[in-house]
Amino acid sequence: MTSLHTHPIPRPDVARGHEHGWITESQHATSEGLVAYVRCAGCGARRVDLRRSAARPPEAMTGVVEAR
Repeated sequence: MTSLHTHPIPRPDVARGHEHGWITESQHATSEGLVAYVRCAGCGARRVDLRRSAARPPEAMTGVVEAR
C-alpha cells in the first residue's frame, strides 16, 4: 500500500560518486616536472596533474572539473 504523505528515500548520486579512471589527453615538461591534462574515461571530468618524478605518483594540481 502506498501513502500520499511519505517522501522518497534519498539516494546518493552514483555518477558523481564513482572512482575516476584518468586518461592523459596531453602533457608537457616543465621545470617542476611533467604536467598532464587528464580526463575521466567514465564521466568526462577533467583535471591537471603534475608528476615530479617517474618514481612518484602524479599530484592533482587542480580540483576535478565535472563534465557538462
